[in-house]
Amino acid sequence: MNILILAAGYATRLYPLTLNKAKPLLEVAGKPMIEWVLDNLAQIPDIEKVYIVTNNKFAKDFEAWSEEYAKRQPKLSFKTVNDGSTNDQDKLGAIGDIHFVLNNEKLLSSDLLVVAGDNLFNKPVTEFAEHAKNHPATLALYDVGDLEAIKKYNNVTTDETGRITHFEEKPANPGGTMTGIALYYYRKDVLPLINQYMKEGNNPDQPGRLVQWLYPRVEFNTWEVPGIWFDIGSKETLDEANKIFRQFV
Repeated sequence: MNILILAAGYATRLYPLTLNKAKPLLEVAGKPMIEWVLDNLAQIPDIEKVYIVTNNKFAKDFEAWSEEYAKRQPKLSFKTVNDGSTNDQDKLGAIGDIHFVLNNEKLLSSDLLVVAGDNLFNKPVTEFAEHAKNHPATLALYDVGDLEAIKKYNNVTTDETGRITHFEEKPANPGGTMTGIALYYYRKDVLPLINQYMKEGNNPDQPGRLVQWLYPRVEFNTWEVPGIWFDIGSKETLDEANKIFRQFV
């Protein structure tokens, strides 16, 4: 199994903080966001390599960071992949980046865990990978607990087995408070469908769109994230994350 960390965005809503530093490298409670991500993934067995897909602006920064981080997690092997984009206008989009890495790095023969580099959660997700191996595709879920708050995310409903039966981005009338977060597992037999998605000319941004396209085609299962998950989209939510995550240091 390979891990792909999505880190190619420009996070313009966080300017000027992200003008010269990639969002996943911003610190939360004393360590970069991407370290919170990897610290909670590191104990998953059978990791072949961790790929970080980023842009031309921040590729060297991620290479430097991963070189230092690997000294503390020597069992992990890293490769930074530069998608060639230089600004928010020519970016490939999250699904475009998954497609780019899959084919450029020839990763179609192994399962793939995909996670956003700014996806903050406070507990290990080792069981996510173990659960996901039994299904063609798996999406991590989190209960935001608020019908109003979920309108800015997506809304997911499942059957009694955990299989997705409905997925809607930014629902106007959500049917519940369960949302899918940017943590996905795609078994190797499903990966060619990502190429099909792109070949059909579908929107290459927002990884939830791929879920929405895939769940009617394959069994797309779910797994609920334990503990706390946090989405950072502004300076205010970054400040809030710092306060919340200090207790977990």
